[in-house]
Amino acid sequence: MISTTAQSRSQAPRHAVKLARAAALGSHSRCGLGLRLGGCAAASRQHRIVSSSRHFSSTPATRLRDFFPAKDTPHIQRTAPAWPHHGYTMEEMTSVVPSHRQPRTFGDWAAWKIVRLARFWMDKATRMDRAQQVDKRHPTTAVVADKPLTEAQWLIRFVFLESIAGVPGMVGGMLRHLNSLRRMKRDNGWIETLLEESYNERMHLLTFMKMCEPGWFMKLMIIGAQGVFFNSLFVAYLLQPKVVHRFVAYLEEEAVHTYTRAIHEMDEGHLPKWTDPKFRIPDIAIGYWNMPEGNRAMKDLILYIRADEAGHRGVNHTFGNLNQREDPNPFVSTFKDRDVPKPSLKPAGYERSDVI
Repeated sequence: MISTTAQSRSQAPRHAVKLARAAALGSHSRCGLGLRLGGCAAASRQHRIVSSSRHFSSTPATRLRDFFPAKDTPHIQRTAPAWPHHGYTMEEMTSVVPSHRQPRTFGDWAAWKIVRLARFWMDKATRMDRAQQVDKRHPTTAVVADKPLTEAQWLIRFVFLESIAGVPGMVGGMLRHLNSLRRMKRDNGWIETLLEESYNERMHLLTFMKMCEPGWFMKLMIIGAQGVFFNSLFVAYLLQPKVVHRFVAYLEEEAVHTYTRAIHEMDEGHLPKWTDPKFRIPDIAIGYWNMPEGNRAMKDLILYIRADEAGHRGVNHTFGNLNQREDPNPFVSTFKDRDVPKPSLKPAGYERSDVI
Protein backbone atom coordinates (compact mmCIF):
# COMPACT_ATOMS: atom_id res chain seq x y z
CA MET A 1 0.00 0.00 0.00
CA ILE A 2 1.54 3.27 -1.08
CA SER A 3 0.79 5.94 1.48
CA THR A 4 1.70 9.48 2.47
CA THR A 5 0.26 12.29 4.48
CA ALA A 6 -0.92 14.08 1.37
CA GLN A 7 -3.88 16.27 2.31
CA SER A 8 -6.19 18.59 0.50
CA ARG A 9 -5.42 22.22 1.30
CA SER A 10 -8.60 23.56 -0.22
CA GLN A 11 -12.02 23.60 1.41
CA ALA A 12 -13.55 21.33 -1.24
CA PRO A 13 -16.62 19.34 -0.30
CA ARG A 14 -16.01 15.97 1.25
CA HIS A 15 -17.43 14.04 -1.67
CA ALA A 16 -15.11 15.86 -4.08
CA VAL A 17 -12.08 14.90 -2.00
CA LYS A 18 -13.21 11.28 -1.97
CA LEU A 19 -13.71 11.36 -5.71
CA ALA A 20 -10.19 12.71 -6.25
CA ARG A 21 -8.70 10.06 -4.01
CA ALA A 22 -10.62 7.35 -5.84
CA ALA A 23 -9.20 8.60 -9.13
CA ALA A 24 -5.69 8.55 -7.70
CA LEU A 25 -6.14 5.04 -6.41
CA GLY A 26 -7.31 3.95 -9.83
CA SER A 27 -4.06 5.08 -11.43
CA HIS A 28 -1.61 3.57 -8.89
CA SER A 29 -1.21 0.08 -7.53
CA ARG A 30 -1.49 -0.73 -3.85
CA CYS A 31 1.10 -2.76 -2.02
CA GLY A 32 1.58 -4.06 1.47
CA LEU A 33 4.88 -2.50 2.56
CA GLY A 34 4.65 1.06 1.32
CA LEU A 35 7.03 1.66 -1.54
CA ARG A 36 6.72 4.95 -3.32
CA LEU A 37 7.26 4.29 -7.01
CA GLY A 38 9.35 6.24 -9.48
CA GLY A 39 8.57 5.95 -13.17
CA CYS A 40 12.02 6.79 -14.55
CA ALA A 41 10.24 7.95 -17.70
CA ALA A 42 11.90 9.97 -20.44
CA ALA A 43 10.67 13.21 -18.96
CA SER A 44 11.87 12.05 -15.49
CA ARG A 45 8.32 12.46 -14.20
CA GLN A 46 7.73 10.96 -10.77
CA HIS A 47 4.55 9.21 -9.63
CA ARG A 48 2.06 10.95 -7.38
CA ILE A 49 1.55 9.50 -3.95
CA VAL A 50 -1.69 7.99 -2.74
CA SER A 51 -3.25 8.57 0.64
CA SER A 52 -4.53 5.66 2.70
CA SER A 53 -5.44 4.70 6.21
CA ARG A 54 -2.23 2.70 6.81
CA HIS A 55 0.83 4.91 6.97
CA PHE A 56 3.59 2.70 5.64
CA SER A 57 5.50 5.73 4.32
CA SER A 58 6.57 8.50 6.68
CA THR A 59 7.92 10.94 4.09
CA PRO A 60 5.42 13.74 3.32
CA ALA A 61 7.05 14.69 0.00
CA THR A 62 4.85 14.20 -3.05
CA ARG A 63 7.74 13.31 -5.33
CA LEU A 64 10.23 10.51 -5.23
CA ARG A 65 13.58 11.83 -4.09
CA ASP A 66 16.97 10.59 -5.21
CA PHE A 67 17.64 8.04 -2.48
CA PHE A 68 21.43 8.19 -2.77
CA PRO A 69 22.50 11.07 -5.03
CA ALA A 70 26.07 11.14 -6.31
CA LYS A 71 28.23 13.40 -4.16
CA ASP A 72 29.87 16.23 -6.06
CA THR A 73 33.51 16.79 -5.07
CA PRO A 74 36.14 19.23 -6.36
CA HIS A 75 38.33 16.53 -7.93
CA ILE A 76 36.50 13.18 -8.35
CA GLN A 77 34.36 12.86 -11.46
CA ARG A 78 33.07 9.29 -11.09
CA THR A 79 33.60 6.27 -8.85
CA ALA A 80 33.48 3.01 -10.80
CA PRO A 81 32.26 -0.28 -9.27
CA ALA A 82 34.95 -2.01 -7.22
CA TRP A 83 34.07 -5.31 -8.91
CA PRO A 84 33.33 -4.63 -12.60
CA HIS A 85 30.64 -6.94 -13.95
CA HIS A 86 31.88 -9.60 -16.40
CA GLY A 87 28.76 -9.30 -18.56
CA TYR A 88 26.58 -11.84 -20.37
CA THR A 89 25.55 -12.62 -23.91
CA MET A 90 21.85 -12.58 -24.72
CA GLU A 91 22.01 -16.33 -25.27
CA GLU A 92 23.39 -16.87 -21.77
CA MET A 93 20.67 -14.75 -20.19
CA THR A 94 17.76 -16.29 -22.08
CA SER A 95 18.97 -19.83 -21.37
CA VAL A 96 18.41 -19.43 -17.61
CA VAL A 97 15.45 -21.45 -16.36
CA PRO A 98 13.86 -21.99 -12.93
CA SER A 99 14.94 -25.24 -11.35
CA HIS A 100 14.98 -27.10 -8.05
CA ARG A 101 17.56 -29.46 -6.59
CA GLN A 102 15.78 -32.08 -4.53
CA PRO A 103 17.06 -32.32 -0.92
CA ARG A 104 19.27 -35.36 -0.38
CA THR A 105 20.26 -35.04 3.28
CA PHE A 106 18.61 -33.80 6.44
CA GLY A 107 20.63 -30.59 6.18
CA ASP A 108 19.34 -30.05 2.64
CA TRP A 109 15.78 -30.68 3.79
CA ALA A 110 16.11 -28.24 6.72
CA ALA A 111 17.56 -25.54 4.46
CA TRP A 112 14.75 -26.02 1.93
CA LYS A 113 12.02 -25.83 4.59
CA ILE A 114 13.46 -22.62 6.07
CA VAL A 115 13.42 -21.02 2.62
CA ARG A 116 9.82 -22.16 2.07
CA LEU A 117 8.82 -20.66 5.43
CA ALA A 118 10.49 -17.37 4.49
CA ARG A 119 8.66 -17.41 1.15
CA PHE A 120 5.33 -17.94 2.93
CA TRP A 121 5.81 -14.86 5.12
CA MET A 122 7.05 -12.83 2.17
CA ASP A 123 3.82 -13.61 0.32
CA LYS A 124 1.82 -12.59 3.37
CA ALA A 125 3.74 -9.35 3.87
CA THR A 126 3.32 -8.30 0.23
CA ARG A 127 -0.39 -9.16 0.29
CA MET A 128 -0.22 -11.78 -2.42
CA ASP A 129 -3.68 -13.30 -2.62
CA ARG A 130 -4.56 -16.85 -3.64
CA ALA A 131 -5.24 -15.93 -7.25
CA GLN A 132 -1.68 -14.57 -7.50
CA GLN A 133 -0.12 -17.81 -6.23
CA VAL A 134 1.51 -20.25 -8.64
CA ASP A 135 1.04 -24.02 -8.51
CA LYS A 136 2.06 -25.04 -4.97
CA ARG A 137 3.23 -28.44 -6.22
CA HIS A 138 5.97 -26.69 -8.21
CA PRO A 139 6.68 -23.51 -6.22
CA THR A 140 10.10 -22.77 -7.73
CA THR A 141 9.39 -23.69 -11.36
CA ALA A 142 5.77 -22.74 -12.11
CA VAL A 143 5.39 -19.10 -13.26
CA VAL A 144 1.74 -18.91 -14.32
CA ALA A 145 -0.92 -17.61 -11.91
CA ASP A 146 -4.57 -16.69 -12.36
CA LYS A 147 -3.86 -13.08 -11.42
CA PRO A 148 -0.61 -11.16 -12.08
CA LEU A 149 1.21 -9.01 -9.55
CA THR A 150 1.39 -5.27 -10.04
CA GLU A 151 4.59 -3.30 -10.67
CA ALA A 152 4.43 -2.02 -7.09
CA GLN A 153 4.11 -5.53 -5.65
CA TRP A 154 7.05 -6.69 -7.75
CA LEU A 155 9.25 -3.83 -6.57
CA ILE A 156 8.46 -4.60 -2.94
CA ARG A 157 9.48 -8.22 -3.47
CA PHE A 158 12.63 -7.20 -5.34
CA VAL A 159 13.75 -4.73 -2.68
CA PHE A 160 13.10 -7.04 0.26
CA LEU A 161 14.67 -10.03 -1.49
CA GLU A 162 17.85 -8.16 -2.44
CA SER A 163 18.22 -6.53 0.97
CA ILE A 164 18.40 -10.04 2.45
CA ALA A 165 20.31 -11.76 -0.37
CA GLY A 166 23.31 -9.48 0.13
CA VAL A 167 23.94 -10.83 3.64
CA PRO A 168 25.11 -14.49 3.24
CA GLY A 169 28.06 -13.79 0.96
CA MET A 170 29.38 -11.16 3.36
CA VAL A 171 28.99 -13.46 6.36
CA GLY A 172 30.66 -16.40 4.62
CA GLY A 173 33.47 -14.29 3.16
CA MET A 174 34.13 -12.59 6.49
CA LEU A 175 34.28 -15.84 8.46
CA ARG A 176 36.47 -17.56 5.88
CA HIS A 177 38.78 -14.52 5.89
CA LEU A 178 39.12 -14.68 9.67
CA ASN A 179 39.60 -18.45 9.52
CA SER A 180 42.39 -17.99 6.97
CA LEU A 181 44.11 -15.54 9.30
CA ARG A 182 43.82 -17.87 12.30
CA ARG A 183 45.04 -20.94 10.45
CA MET A 184 47.65 -18.93 8.53
CA LYS A 185 46.61 -20.71 5.35
CA ARG A 186 45.26 -19.76 1.95
CA ASP A 187 41.52 -19.88 1.44
CA ASN A 188 41.88 -21.05 -2.19
CA GLY A 189 39.60 -18.49 -3.77
CA TRP A 190 36.37 -18.77 -1.78
CA ILE A 191 36.56 -15.38 -0.06
CA GLU A 192 36.62 -13.30 -3.23
CA THR A 193 33.70 -15.16 -4.82
CA LEU A 194 31.55 -14.82 -1.69
CA LEU A 195 32.29 -11.12 -1.25
CA GLU A 196 31.66 -10.46 -4.94
CA GLU A 197 28.32 -12.25 -4.62
CA SER A 198 27.37 -9.97 -1.74
CA TYR A 199 28.50 -6.91 -3.71
CA ASN A 200 26.47 -8.02 -6.73
CA GLU A 201 23.31 -8.45 -4.66
CA ARG A 202 23.82 -4.97 -3.21
CA MET A 203 24.03 -3.54 -6.73
CA HIS A 204 20.68 -5.18 -7.48
CA LEU A 205 19.24 -3.43 -4.42
CA LEU A 206 20.73 -0.04 -5.33
CA THR A 207 19.27 -0.35 -8.83
CA PHE A 208 15.76 -0.95 -7.50
CA MET A 209 16.17 1.82 -4.94
CA LYS A 210 16.44 4.23 -7.87
CA MET A 211 12.93 3.17 -8.83
CA CYS A 212 11.13 3.30 -5.49
CA GLU A 213 11.33 4.65 -1.96
CA PRO A 214 10.41 2.49 1.05
CA GLY A 215 8.32 3.81 3.91
CA TRP A 216 9.18 3.50 7.57
CA PHE A 217 7.34 0.18 7.97
CA MET A 218 9.37 -1.53 5.27
CA LYS A 219 12.61 -0.01 6.60
CA LEU A 220 11.85 -1.48 10.02
CA MET A 221 11.10 -4.88 8.48
CA ILE A 222 14.41 -4.82 6.59
CA ILE A 223 16.37 -3.80 9.72
CA GLY A 224 14.73 -6.54 11.78
CA ALA A 225 15.16 -9.19 9.09
CA GLN A 226 18.79 -8.25 8.54
CA GLY A 227 19.56 -8.42 12.26
CA VAL A 228 18.01 -11.86 12.65
CA PHE A 229 19.41 -13.12 9.35
CA PHE A 230 23.00 -11.95 9.93
CA ASN A 231 23.32 -13.36 13.42
CA SER A 232 21.63 -16.64 12.51
CA LEU A 233 23.90 -17.11 9.50
CA PHE A 234 26.95 -16.17 11.56
CA VAL A 235 26.31 -18.99 14.03
CA ALA A 236 25.14 -21.44 11.37
CA TYR A 237 28.21 -20.87 9.17
CA LEU A 238 30.51 -21.56 12.09
CA LEU A 239 28.71 -24.86 12.77
CA GLN A 240 27.48 -26.11 9.38
CA PRO A 241 28.81 -24.10 6.40
CA LYS A 242 27.62 -26.75 3.93
CA VAL A 243 24.03 -26.33 5.08
CA VAL A 244 24.32 -22.56 4.82
CA HIS A 245 25.53 -22.79 1.21
CA ARG A 246 22.63 -25.11 0.43
CA PHE A 247 20.23 -22.66 2.09
CA VAL A 248 21.61 -19.79 -0.01
CA ALA A 249 21.31 -21.90 -3.15
CA TYR A 250 17.65 -22.59 -2.39
CA LEU A 251 17.16 -18.88 -1.74
CA GLU A 252 18.66 -18.18 -5.16
CA GLU A 253 16.28 -20.71 -6.69
CA GLU A 254 13.48 -18.53 -5.35
CA ALA A 255 15.16 -15.44 -6.83
CA VAL A 256 15.45 -17.04 -10.28
CA HIS A 257 11.79 -18.06 -10.04
CA THR A 258 10.76 -14.54 -8.98
CA TYR A 259 12.52 -12.83 -11.87
CA THR A 260 11.38 -15.46 -14.38
CA ARG A 261 7.77 -14.90 -13.40
CA ALA A 262 8.21 -11.12 -13.67
CA ILE A 263 9.60 -11.56 -17.21
CA HIS A 264 6.68 -13.84 -18.08
CA GLU A 265 4.15 -11.27 -16.88
CA MET A 266 5.90 -8.53 -18.86
CA ASP A 267 5.74 -10.73 -21.98
CA GLU A 268 2.04 -11.29 -21.35
CA GLY A 269 1.41 -7.54 -21.17
CA HIS A 270 0.42 -7.48 -17.49
CA LEU A 271 3.00 -4.83 -16.50
CA PRO A 272 2.33 -1.95 -18.92
CA LYS A 273 4.41 0.65 -17.07
CA TRP A 274 7.54 -1.45 -17.48
CA THR A 275 6.89 -2.29 -21.13
CA ASP A 276 6.21 1.34 -22.06
CA PRO A 277 8.89 2.38 -24.61
CA LYS A 278 9.36 5.64 -22.66
CA PHE A 279 10.32 3.80 -19.48
CA ARG A 280 14.00 4.30 -18.61
CA ILE A 281 15.97 2.05 -16.30
CA PRO A 282 18.37 3.71 -13.83
CA ASP A 283 21.77 4.86 -15.09
CA ILE A 284 23.47 2.93 -12.29
CA ALA A 285 22.25 -0.31 -13.92
CA ILE A 286 23.41 0.70 -17.39
CA GLY A 287 26.89 1.47 -16.05
CA TYR A 288 27.25 -1.62 -13.86
CA TRP A 289 26.14 -4.20 -16.45
CA ASN A 290 27.53 -2.23 -19.42
CA MET A 291 24.15 -2.57 -21.08
CA PRO A 292 24.36 -1.81 -24.83
CA GLU A 293 22.12 0.61 -26.68
CA GLY A 294 18.90 -1.06 -27.70
CA ASN A 295 18.98 -3.43 -24.72
CA ARG A 296 18.11 -1.07 -21.90
CA ALA A 297 14.47 -1.91 -21.28
CA MET A 298 13.11 -3.16 -17.95
CA LYS A 299 12.97 -6.69 -19.33
CA ASP A 300 16.68 -6.50 -20.22
CA LEU A 301 17.47 -5.35 -16.68
CA ILE A 302 15.57 -8.30 -15.19
CA LEU A 303 17.36 -10.68 -17.57
CA TYR A 304 20.74 -9.46 -16.31
CA ILE A 305 19.71 -9.75 -12.67
CA ARG A 306 18.20 -13.20 -13.19
CA ALA A 307 21.44 -14.39 -14.80
CA ASP A 308 23.34 -13.14 -11.73
CA GLU A 309 21.00 -15.07 -9.44
CA ALA A 310 21.38 -18.21 -11.57
CA GLY A 311 25.14 -17.94 -11.13
CA HIS A 312 24.80 -17.61 -7.37
CA ARG A 313 22.44 -20.60 -7.37
CA GLY A 314 24.97 -22.82 -9.13
CA VAL A 315 27.93 -21.56 -7.09
CA ASN A 316 26.29 -22.21 -3.72
CA HIS A 317 24.91 -25.61 -4.67
CA THR A 318 28.45 -26.51 -5.75
CA PHE A 319 30.01 -25.10 -2.58
CA GLY A 320 27.54 -27.18 -0.59
CA ASN A 321 29.02 -30.31 -2.24
CA LEU A 322 32.68 -29.51 -1.51
CA ASN A 323 35.05 -30.07 1.39
CA GLN A 324 34.77 -26.75 3.20
CA ARG A 325 38.30 -26.73 4.62
CA GLU A 326 40.48 -28.08 1.83
CA ASP A 327 38.85 -27.86 -1.62
CA PRO A 328 39.72 -24.91 -3.86
CA ASN A 329 37.06 -22.73 -5.48
CA PRO A 330 36.53 -24.33 -8.94
CA PHE A 331 35.06 -21.16 -10.42
CA VAL A 332 38.33 -19.22 -10.16
CA SER A 333 40.68 -22.14 -10.80
CA THR A 334 42.57 -23.15 -13.94
CA PHE A 335 41.86 -26.75 -14.91
CA LYS A 336 44.24 -29.30 -16.40
CA ASP A 337 41.77 -30.91 -18.80
CA ARG A 338 38.63 -28.77 -19.07
CA ASP A 339 37.22 -25.26 -19.15
CA VAL A 340 36.22 -23.36 -16.04
CA PRO A 341 32.70 -24.48 -15.04
CA LYS A 342 29.79 -22.10 -15.64
CA PRO A 343 27.49 -22.11 -12.60
CA SER A 344 24.55 -20.38 -14.28
CA LEU A 345 24.23 -23.34 -16.67
CA LYS A 346 24.24 -25.92 -13.84
CA PRO A 347 21.11 -25.20 -11.72
CA ALA A 348 21.75 -28.06 -9.28
CA GLY A 349 25.45 -27.24 -9.00
CA TYR A 350 28.46 -29.43 -9.80
CA GLU A 351 29.21 -32.55 -7.85
CA ARG A 352 32.60 -32.69 -6.17
CA SER A 353 33.77 -35.42 -8.52
CA ASP A 354 33.03 -33.16 -11.51
CA VAL A 355 35.24 -30.26 -10.45
CA ILE A 356 37.74 -31.52 -7.84
